Amino acid sequence: MDYLPNILFAIILIAGIGFFTKNVKKLIRNIKLGQDVNVSDNKAQRWKNMTMIALGQSKMVRRPIAGVLHIVVYVGFIIINIEVLEIIIDGLFGTHRIFSSAGSVYGFLIASFEILAVLVIVAVVVFWIRRNILKLARFWKNEMTSWPKNDANYILYFEMVLMTLFLVMNATDVQFQNMNSGNAISQFIAPIFSNLQESSLHLIERTAWWIHIIGILVFLNYLYYSKHLHILLAFPNTFYGKLTPQGQFNNLASVTKEVKMMMDPNVDPFAAPPAGAESEVPAKFGASDVLDLNWVQLLNAYTCTECGRCTSECPANKTGKKLSPRKIMMDTRDRLEEVGKNIDTNKGAFKEDGKQLLDNYITREELWACTSCNACVEACPVSIDPLSIIVEMRRYLVMEQSAAPTELNTMMTNIENNGAPWPYNQMDRLNWKNE
Repeated sequence: MDYLPNILFAIILIAGIGFFTKNVKKLIRNIKLGQDVNVSDNKAQRWKNMTMIALGQSKMVRRPIAGVLHIVVYVGFIIINIEVLEIIIDGLFGTHRIFSSAGSVYGFLIASFEILAVLVIVAVVVFWIRRNILKLARFWKNEMTSWPKNDANYILYFEMVLMTLFLVMNATDVQFQNMNSGNAISQFIAPIFSNLQESSLHLIERTAWWIHIIGILVFLNYLYYSKHLHILLAFPNTFYGKLTPQGQFNNLASVTKEVKMMMDPNVDPFAAPPAGAESEVPAKFGASDVLDLNWVQLLNAYTCTECGRCTSECPANKTGKKLSPRKIMMDTRDRLEEVGKNIDTNKGAFKEDGKQLLDNYITREELWACTSCNACVEACPVSIDPLSIIVEMRRYLVMEQSAAPTELNTMMTNIENNGAPWPYNQMDRLNWKNE
């Protein structure tokens, strides 16, 4: 019976990590549904971007208040959870504070953890006030329906409870308090429990210990369903982020091939394929669904933090148009999740469901409202590129459906006829200077 808690702990730990691993495999499978793209170039710059943006939080601090608070939560949450290693060893082998033999080093670390825990709680409270009482506009846009709003609050509650449990666990640990080392904050909480017997303190300490580690495992598995998946994905997303100038669009290989064929006088476009050769299916221009996007764009969708910085910087959104870059990413992720569930239901194969990203999730009005200014790309703290998805869907509309807006068709006709977007004959362009 003495080993029962250790066995129970092992079962909970294996179940938690096992379910997390299952979801990670599903996540990777969904991302790999995207088209292949070569992002193996300039590894030095990619490592630098990941270090500066994901690890160093360099783009977060452009908005100082939110940036500093986020760094506190980020550093606190990462560092404090180093103590999870000690909890796992204690839980599996029945020891108690196995690292306490390190003496003053251990005391220094735990004291740092306790101070950080308080700072995290303060930062989380400020975040909650900004979101729910001050109601900053970017948190209350139309796309922020019940689940996105609730999800953000759930995470704040999770972090607050986990940090509080950590402090209570330390405050009620008689052996730890007697060390009088490392209890930088918990020594001030301990008097609250001073009238309790040692057996009651032990019960509270063990309860806080169990809830704390179970809470961490629950939080780990909640990430897959939450916008806080960026805790894990921000690192690969910044590594594989766009390195070319922001105004530079990619050329479609399929279009390049078609143009080269048109310009080659030796190519007969009407020639039948050689005997025995299979006729090649023409490549699709642009994207109408998530399976047409590349895997980096799908990684972008899963990495979106829903912070709304992109939408708050978008000039189209500011002028009242329906476009919200954040919604573009949320819709892409929702559609990808729907496709993934479709594949799960149909034993590994996608069964046509009569839906697509275009029209069913993202409207044409949203796509054509974009000015291609890259403000959303510049604003994103984790290098997400909503514009690339918008451009691919526009390409589909123009090149596959000939469904460009009238204004755009007029402009392209003028370019074709006059060599410029304006409806003036080339010979008449400079007439204005004679008036």
